[in-house]
Amino acid sequence: MRLKKTDVQNYLEAFKKMKVLIIGDVMVDSYLVGKVNRISPEAPIPIVSVTEREYRLGGAANVALNIRALGAEAILCSVIGEDEKGKIFKDLLTAKNLRNEGIIVSNLRKTTVKTRVISGGQHLLRVDDEHSHFVGKEFSNILLQKFVEIIKTQKIDAIIFEDYDKGVLSEELIVKIVKIANEKNIPTCVDPKKNNFYFYKNVSLFKPNFKEFTEGTKSDIDKNKLDILQEHASEFLNNQGIEILMITLSELGVFIANGVENLHLPAEIRDISDVSGAGDTVISLAALLLAAGASLKEIANLSNIAGGLVCEKTGVVPIDPKEFLEEF
Repeated sequence: MRLKKTDVQNYLEAFKKMKVLIIGDVMVDSYLVGKVNRISPEAPIPIVSVTEREYRLGGAANVALNIRALGAEAILCSVIGEDEKGKIFKDLLTAKNLRNEGIIVSNLRKTTVKTRVISGGQHLLRVDDEHSHFVGKEFSNILLQKFVEIIKTQKIDAIIFEDYDKGVLSEELIVKIVKIANEKNIPTCVDPKKNNFYFYKNVSLFKPNFKEFTEGTKSDIDKNKLDILQEHASEFLNNQGIEILMITLSELGVFIANGVENLHLPAEIRDISDVSGAGDTVISLAALLLAAGASLKEIANLSNIAGGLVCEKTGVVPIDPKEFLEEF
């Protein structure tokens, strides 16, 4: 049964009292929007006449935007480059009223930039300009110190690891943060990628998509065979000491399990424009709901709806709470 609008409103009110710390890989999402009127004479590719250029916050910073949009306060911890795009990133934080005390500037790497070329609402090309190697022991230790300082001086309701395999998160850093969080009874939620997949032990909520789960566990699973997925999920939960595993299945909805309950919620029919950033919205809402004491079914149901909503937008955008409420 779907929640009533008043139930959702109550959760949104509860979020306003919360503070979430997001740690992971941040980036600048750059958009080149234009018109295609002809094919290049140099190669069989379209020529885009650019009419608009825009920069947006991406990666873990988009999670912070989602947390903020849902009413909670977001604190971002990450490493950026000492470069032009790093300055743009900081300016975007200021423009969006997001705090930057957890942002560290390194002269040893560049700020990750994903440039998307769009025409007629469709993606034509994406160019990634980045360093994806480990940020280094020195900057990792500074990041840990920032984290510890924030945890000591402020009441944090949830911690989100936003992992894009860009080098900010290492096994040592993950283990230390999870240990501190568990000692303080702060829920830890993870949006993982392949490289660090098995380092997130004893976390509260682990949210890969289907591709990430099969790649991370090196499993050959048919997405349509939910009984087989459930077996692999149960084994992974037990081995990793994870409380809740939520696997997004794109057009098939979402699967969620906690070792006792297993639920599959089908996807709702949507006019899909762009799936970019949907995972950021799902982990943001799931973390807030978990901190608010929501049930397993509520976490899956509401996160599933929110993720579908942002897929109707072009580019990486945070959830609009008014549109979210209208779904009920």
